[in-house]
Amino acid sequence: QVQLVESGGGLVQPGGSLRLSCAASGSIFSMTVMGWYRQAPGKQRELVATVTSGGYTNYDDSVKGRFTISRDNAKNTVYLQMNSLKPEDTAVYYCNADGVLTTTGQNKYWGQGTQVTVSS
Repeated sequence: QVQLVESGGGLVQPGGSLRLSCAASGSIFSMTVMGWYRQAPGKQRELVATVTSGGYTNYDDSVKGRFTISRDNAKNTVYLQMNSLKPEDTAVYYCNADGVLTTTGQNKYWGQGTQVTVSS
């Protein structure tokens, strides 16, 4: 069984910073892609950023230049450094791991979500 555990959310003022972490645990051989998605109230879940095991990154246009995604393959952990936060970044942020290879095959997994609120 694979579990993704997120941490680092909270309340921050506009212009502030937060760093999210997501650690994957279980009998994992490899993970092709790790990433972050977010869902604001009344909206669909949307991609924020992804990073491959080789370090290739992809960002939504709304966060380019403000957010940085990184991962530590040895620790099966992905990070999201969020700077210059705006009220419109307020959402529940979900960690995602895709192409996760375990003894039972290859699957996709989601974390439980962590709330990020940007408000003065």
